[in-house]
Parts: sequence; C-alpha cells; structure tokens
Amino acid sequence: MSTLEIKKAAVKDLEALQLIGRQTFSETFAEVNSAENMIKYLEESFADEKLTAELNHPDSHFYLAELDNKIIGYLKLNTGGAQTEKQDLNALEIERIYVAKEFHGKKVAQALYAQALQTAAELKAGYIWLGVWENNLRAVSFYTKNGFIQFDTHIFKLGDDEQTDLLMKKVL
Repeated sequence: MSTLEIKKAAVKDLEALQLIGRQTFSETFAEVNSAENMIKYLEESFADEKLTAELNHPDSHFYLAELDNKIIGYLKLNTGGAQTEKQDLNALEIERIYVAKEFHGKKVAQALYAQALQTAAELKAGYIWLGVWENNLRAVSFYTKNGFIQFDTHIFKLGDDEQTDLLMKKVL
C-alpha cells in the first residue's frame, strides 16, 4: 500500500519544487487567466534565483507531498519577515498549498495542512493566516471547513491582472 509522505524541502529539491509549482498553479488557474499573465507569473515566481532565495530564507518553510516517489503537492509557510504582508511576528502564513489535480479529494491538502499546524505549534504561533483568491471556491471552502474566517482582503497581481484575495485566519 502506498503511503503519503510530507518531507521538508531544501535547495536540492529546487527542480522538483519548480515542476510541481508550475504544474499545480497552471492546473488551478490557467483556464481563468490569460496565457500571457500565466507565463509571466510562472516565470517570475518559480525562477531559479527567486525560489533558491526563498528556500534559503530562515523564515520560510517548504514541504513536499510525495507518493510512490512522485511529488504530488507542496506547502509553503512563512513567519516573521518572510510573510507576504506584515502580520504579528508570532503569526504563521500559509502562502501556498497546492496539490496535483489528479489527487484532489484524496486528503493530500489535508495532510499538508496538518504539517502547517504542526509547524505552527513548534513555532508557538498565535494564529495562522493566508490569502486565497475570492474566485477559488474550492480553496475557500477548504479553509472555511478547517476553521478559518475572513478578516480582510488584498490585491494579488497575476501579470497585469489585479485580483482580490480574501485574507483568512485561524487563531490557535
């Protein structure tokens, strides 16, 4: 029987992280965004230099979901100065939980979320927060089901398109 493993990622995992990051972001958003904006975002967000710097940042934490030696999803967490928006120093941001489309509904996102909760406990975070696109109803439902409530909104730029993200948090 196959067992899902959640493993901490390091710089040696750069290529695997780029592949799963580009794949899952495309699967999630390509149908509802222009090809130009998708290309720009994927090239910038998963560039070697940017991802290497994020992997090396002491306040960022990446985890890979692996099944049968295949990476099927990933998680990116930020604390302190690595948070994408200034929050409390004892807050933990879930910047990304992405799972390959063929594994949706198979509890992979829930396992990655469990890792986020474990990391939050280890860091003694007071709350977890995140930004999720208002039109990503599957993700909004996932976070609501896990006890997150909306506390604000912000603009997320995908290429030249300004989109509204719901800011959600869960007090621990």
